[in-house]
Amino acid sequence: MGGKAEKGTPKYIANKIKAKGLQKLRWYCQMCHKQCRDENGFKCHTMSESHQRQLLLFADNANKYIDEFSKEFSDGYLELLKRQFGTKRVNANKVYQDYISNRDHLHMNATQWETLTEFVKWLGREGKCVVDETEKGWFVAYIDRDPAAVAAMEAKAKKEKMEKDDQERMLEFIEKQVERGKKEGSSSEPTYSEFKRASSQERVTLSLNLKRKAEDKKCELPTSALKQKSKEDSKKVRVQEKNDKNKQSALDEIMKMQEKAKEKANRKDYWLTEGIVVKIITKSLGDKFYKRKGVVEKVVEKYGAQVKLIDEEVRLKLDQNHLETVIPSAGRSVRFVNGAYRGHAGVLRVIDTGRYCCDVEISEGLLTGRLVRDVQYEDISKMAS
Repeated sequence: MGGKAEKGTPKYIANKIKAKGLQKLRWYCQMCHKQCRDENGFKCHTMSESHQRQLLLFADNANKYIDEFSKEFSDGYLELLKRQFGTKRVNANKVYQDYISNRDHLHMNATQWETLTEFVKWLGREGKCVVDETEKGWFVAYIDRDPAAVAAMEAKAKKEKMEKDDQERMLEFIEKQVERGKKEGSSSEPTYSEFKRASSQERVTLSLNLKRKAEDKKCELPTSALKQKSKEDSKKVRVQEKNDKNKQSALDEIMKMQEKAKEKANRKDYWLTEGIVVKIITKSLGDKFYKRKGVVEKVVEKYGAQVKLIDEEVRLKLDQNHLETVIPSAGRSVRFVNGAYRGHAGVLRVIDTGRYCCDVEISEGLLTGRLVRDVQYEDISKMAS
C-alpha cells in the first residue's frame, strides 16, 4: 500500500481528526504555510528542497516579508476586535485566543513582535487602540475612525451635552427658588405705614354731659378690649408660626428634590478629574510605585489617567481601578469627584473616621458657603496645590 490512507479507512478518518484541530506552533513553517504534526515531520520538512527555496527568497529581502506578515497579523487582529467587540474594553489575550482559533491564521512568531505585550504596546503607540495594563493583564479598546462612526459619536456627545444643559438649567432654577424662599421667610416681620385721615372735612364733637354709670361702664370697656386684643394677637402669632413652619417645610422639600436631581445627574461610574491628588494602590507596577501619590494631569477615555508623581518627574498611565482618592486634613481644599456636587471645589471641615465620611463646605459658584454633610471618602479628593 502507498503512504496515503484510502478514503473511508480507519487511518484516513484518524488523519482527518488530527488535521482538524490546532497543532503546535513550533512545528509550523510560515514561509511554506506548512503545519507539521510532530518534531520528526517538521525536521523532514526543513530538509526538503521546497523549504530551502523559500528560505533563499526570505534571505534576499527579509524585511519585506516580516513587514507583510506583521501587517497581515495586525489587520486580522484588529478586524476581529472591531467585528466581535466593537469599541468595548476587552482583555487583549482573549482577543488573541479567538484569533488563533482559526486554523489558517498568521502566527505571531513570523512578525516583528515576539510577545503579545509588545504587540499591544505597539497598538497604543500607533493610536489604533486605547490600551492599559491591570492585574488581570493588558486590555484594549478599538478606536473606530470610520467617518460614519465618528459622526454618530459626535451626535451622541452633542445630545448628552444638551440634556446636561437642560438639567443644569433646572438645577439653577431650583436654586433661585430656594434663595427666593429664604429671602421671603426672613422678611416676615410686620410693616408700619403712616396714618392719614380719610377726609379733612369731618368734625369731631365730644360730649361731657355723662352720668356716673356711663363712666363706670367706660372704665370697664378698655379691660375687655385689651383681653380681646390679647386673644387676637396670640391667634395671629400662632397663624404666623404655622405659616413659617409651612414655608420651612416647603423649603426643605425643594432642597431635597434639588439634592436628588443633582445626585441622579452627577453620579457616574467614573470619577477621575484633572488637578486632583490620587494614590496608586496596584502592585502590578512593583513596590517602587505602590502607595505613591501623584497628580492627575490628563483624563483618558473617562476611566484612565496620566498621573505625574508628586516627588519625582515620572508619569504613568493608569486605570481608575488602580487609584484611590486622597483625603487631606481639615481646612484643606478638596474637589468633589462624584455625586450631587461633582466638579465643585470645597474646603474640608470635619472628618468622621468612624463612619468614613466628612463634612465639606462648598467654596465656589452659586452654592458658596453651603455645608454638605456625610460626604463619602470616594466622592472627594485633595486638590493639587
